[in-house]
Amino acid sequence: MENLSTITDDYLESQIKYLRLLSKQYSSISKASAEIINLEAIMNLPKGTEHFISDIHGEYEPFVHVLKNGSGVIKRKIEELFANNMRENEKKALATLVYYPDKKLDLIIKQEKNIDDFYRINIYRLVDLCRYASRKYTRSKVRKLLPEDFRYIIEELLHTDENSMHKQEYFKSIVETIIEIGRSRDFIIAISKVIQKLVVDRLHIIGDIYDRGPRPDIIMDTLMEHHCVDIQWGNHDILWMGAAAGEKTCIANALRISARYANLDIIEDFYGINVLPLATFALETYKDDPCKSFMPKVSDQEVSIREKTLMSKMHKAISIIQFKLEGEIINRRPEFEMNHRLLLDKINYEDGTINLKGKKYKLKDTNFPTIDSKNPYKLTEGELNVVEKLVLSFKGSERLQKHVSFLFSKGSIYLESNSNLLFHGCVPLEKDGTFMSMNIQGTKYKGKMLMDKMEYLAREGYFFVEDTYQKQYGMDIMWYMWTGKCSSLFGKDDMTTFERYFIEEKETHKENKNPYFNFREDENMCIEIFKEFNLDANECRIINGHVPVESKKGESPVKGNGKIIVIDGGFSRAYQNKTGIAGYTLIYNSKTLQLVSHEPFTSAEESIANETDILSTTVVVEHTAKRKRVRDTDAGIKIQEEIDGLKLLLLAYKKGLIKEI
Repeated sequence: MENLSTITDDYLESQIKYLRLLSKQYSSISKASAEIINLEAIMNLPKGTEHFISDIHGEYEPFVHVLKNGSGVIKRKIEELFANNMRENEKKALATLVYYPDKKLDLIIKQEKNIDDFYRINIYRLVDLCRYASRKYTRSKVRKLLPEDFRYIIEELLHTDENSMHKQEYFKSIVETIIEIGRSRDFIIAISKVIQKLVVDRLHIIGDIYDRGPRPDIIMDTLMEHHCVDIQWGNHDILWMGAAAGEKTCIANALRISARYANLDIIEDFYGINVLPLATFALETYKDDPCKSFMPKVSDQEVSIREKTLMSKMHKAISIIQFKLEGEIINRRPEFEMNHRLLLDKINYEDGTINLKGKKYKLKDTNFPTIDSKNPYKLTEGELNVVEKLVLSFKGSERLQKHVSFLFSKGSIYLESNSNLLFHGCVPLEKDGTFMSMNIQGTKYKGKMLMDKMEYLAREGYFFVEDTYQKQYGMDIMWYMWTGKCSSLFGKDDMTTFERYFIEEKETHKENKNPYFNFREDENMCIEIFKEFNLDANECRIINGHVPVESKKGESPVKGNGKIIVIDGGFSRAYQNKTGIAGYTLIYNSKTLQLVSHEPFTSAEESIANETDILSTTVVVEHTAKRKRVRDTDAGIKIQEEIDGLKLLLLAYKKGLIKEI
């Protein structure tokens, strides 16, 4: 803000409405001055730690563990604080206690002979660790993170010097009283959760919470409890968002993928969606069909032969329904330019072949009891009945609707945050490196505007009332975002689902990645993207996921001369043979940007019992000589605006334009 001495009375008068509103909150010179001092102090605090995670794909156990340990931040803080006065096994034990306080205490209570001594020692250690983790925050911010039951007690312990002669007995009496009245267990659980919150100021999820892994619902519940989180939608997320909106094709796709990975439990047991109509229809329609191409990707040890047989029939039934429903959208929306995906009418049902791009292929499976060769995209009465019931069930799932509402409230296609551009997949490009355009409702969009438009339409698809044009178009766009070539979430030219099920020749399975992925090593392409988003190319970097980094082949997650960091390293077990690791995460604190690669996680039970952690390797991608402060962040820009407004208010008070109360 320019010097207050240069502010004219005319300018103050032009701001008078805003200043009168501000004066209701800060009703005197002393109150406005105190807030300016407070905000200026906050601006000079170190920047909070940001934690980036991508492509979780329902793998809730490693996700929850990485979230609890802050990708190793808690372990590092324990090492820094207790380096010279704790043994290694004690540090491991303390870290496990912080990660899983309730479950670890249950084990310790059974084993420990003198539990009060254990409580006493660890309460002191946890208070020290909590104090150490809270150093970069104001007291008011820390207070907001404290649990109501122990807010006063923890605050007193954090801000009392137990080494001071005058405070030793006070500090000791608080700890002894906690133990004496039987509140030690509750206190340790509470302060451990506070430490987890303090080590990470903000969590960024770079897409794909859903599909493949067993419990995306637990991940969503965990995110909804997090103190500060944002989500950049992935293609698998938008699929479930479309399904929750009642978009039939998204529902069919979500069910197909769940059947493919033997994860129908998530549909039926955890979201309460009734799949019995589909199961009944599948058993009746495909009773004598072995459905070999539709066997779920799971071993006989995990699922019985009987269950696999049922799932394969459901899998085939919903796949055929999906292909028919996709035909409806493709014909309804010629601007999607997806006529090449109309395949059911390319089948010769008499000789069991299909003609693709001028070449004939033999089909692996020729049993199509629900397809009318003269009208192949028409749903049978039985299929219509199944679809109708599934739509009602998806829309009626209270838990799913709660999770999807959260995805909309905390999510977006992309996010600009503290000199980082976050998105899941890509910014769609043409082969020559220019931005790919798409005609939507008569207008061409590309780059940032295309991504903005798709997000706008997706929100209409979920929130608009039934039977409106906006609702239907928005739902169709949500399906397109899952599978369309101009979708930044999908990032390919095709999704060859039909070919993979029905054609042996792998040449037909090919899905070409958007040219963005070929240009990722080109720093100039990154600079053009930063210009498109009005970002400083000298300061910014792109953080995304979507395409797993094949670490075991030597591929680096850092691309474009450091301008792009790809953090999909294989959280999903389905990708770990390809990547060689079990996920990347990113930690961005006031001094460094750290890329963390994780080894496969066994189980929370083993971690608790044996005090083992995920084996992780940390590489510093960027190190700054000067520590970043709050004033260097997006939050700092907003705080500076508040300070400027308060300074104007002070001037208005001093000039008598507004009277103090």
